[in-house]
Amino acid sequence: MITGIILAGGKSSRMGGNDKGLIELKGKPIYQYVLERLRPQVDEILINANRHLERYQQSGYPVIGDINRDFAGPLAGIFTGLKSVHSDWAVFAPCDVPALPNNLVAKLRLSVGKSPAAYATDGKRPHPTLLLIHTSQIKPLEIYLQNGDRKLMLFLNNIGAVPVDFSDQPQAFRNLNTPEDLQSWREDIHHV
Repeated sequence: MITGIILAGGKSSRMGGNDKGLIELKGKPIYQYVLERLRPQVDEILINANRHLERYQQSGYPVIGDINRDFAGPLAGIFTGLKSVHSDWAVFAPCDVPALPNNLVAKLRLSVGKSPAAYATDGKRPHPTLLLIHTSQIKPLEIYLQNGDRKLMLFLNNIGAVPVDFSDQPQAFRNLNTPEDLQSWREDIHHV
């Protein structure tokens, strides 16, 4: 069993502080595109959000806020997600990647081997928030965060996470970080 967790708990500073997951693209919030892509790939779904919880709850899926608000960045959501699942494996996806690969979970699962984690790359750079990770990593992650560390890639390197090449789907990794990114998506009808 694998639980999917959508990471929507960030501050969205490059998007002017607007909640990225709730910004509309073609008439619906972008997190819903991620939800639609992830849902058929996992057994259950959780949404990690720290504001506008009632809006995310309208999806019908459980919404979880960060357990420890002292932890910042995606690792806070990953830690919260790992502590909240009942499955051995969790797969994470940020709320701002509306065209994430339809084979994300299958390919990460196939590639993880004996490693406790696998993450996507587009052939040029890593996308560590598109991550499959085993719940055995809760304690190592908690220690890492308590030490004041916040760099996701450093944590993944420390635990021997496997990079998985998705260079055959470069458009899948276009995310919506800025108003300019959003405008580009709205103008390009071929994405979603």
